[in-house]
Amino acid sequence: QAWENMQLLFLGTLALFVGVTVAVPAQEKRVHHKPDLSDHVHDDAHGYQYDHEAFLGKEEAKTFDQLSPEESKDRLGKIVDRIDTDKDGFISHAELHHWIKHRQRKYIEENVDKHWKEYDQNKDGKIGWIEYKNTTYGYYMDAEFDDVDDKETYKAMLTRDERRFKSADRDGDGVATREEFTAFLHPEEFDHMRDIVIQETIEDIDKNGDGKINLQEYIGDMFTPEDGENEPDWVTTEKKHFSEFRDMNKDGFLDANEVSHWILPGEVDHADNEARHLIHETDKNNDDKITKKEILANWNMFVGSQATNYGEDLTKRHDEL
Repeated sequence: QAWENMQLLFLGTLALFVGVTVAVPAQEKRVHHKPDLSDHVHDDAHGYQYDHEAFLGKEEAKTFDQLSPEESKDRLGKIVDRIDTDKDGFISHAELHHWIKHRQRKYIEENVDKHWKEYDQNKDGKIGWIEYKNTTYGYYMDAEFDDVDDKETYKAMLTRDERRFKSADRDGDGVATREEFTAFLHPEEFDHMRDIVIQETIEDIDKNGDGKINLQEYIGDMFTPEDGENEPDWVTTEKKHFSEFRDMNKDGFLDANEVSHWILPGEVDHADNEARHLIHETDKNNDDKITKKEILANWNMFVGSQATNYGEDLTKRHDEL
């Protein structure tokens, strides 16, 4: 199992670096954009599909579209009870924001689920660093594994994983809870892991070990020219981006702060905006929080049903006519 895991990890890393001459810059994969909550346009005048997918997640929204209005409202009521974590009878902005973010992180949770089963060897609901290390690297650290070059590579990977694990392990007990293990596998999703994401990015690209990224290293991460190959237009554009935008202090290098602006751009918090929007549209007494009664009165903004689908189909047909 560990050998297969490492093969997959190694092949994945290899694929990342081999696929450098394709039209889409490999570097773009380093930039951690927050995805929007839905592929639909956010325009309430033409339906609430965006709101449904934001509130429920894309797959769950499809399930609700098959339900009768009564079933949809009934399920929505149960969801509202779950969102109201402090059980005060109101849904605050913070509670709704947390819920929407949670729904959007479902793909991450599924990935964590998969790995959790592999690494929680003693089934105690936690993953210790020793458990993770032995499962992933045990074979390569063994005295019988005698490929020296490979051994050094895996030692470097082990050191990097240990540093990331310690960062994710906030209470420093050497054991990761589910939330801490999620931060370990998906550090770009957690504010307290920003420094690790930046550090790992610099280490990947910085070939001369000076702790900074120069133009040659920046382009080299994306593009390695074949003999006699002309430089593609996008490489010229990237060189311009480096000097005009990325290198903010114009010293010819990207330091940690500049790398942070590049790969972790400060972006709109879509979940925050959607929580404010839903509360604004539903809060009838303007107290900046909403009750279960207010939500159920405006239920079709939160969830779909067969009826809302039928209504939207009729609207579309009318527009087409």
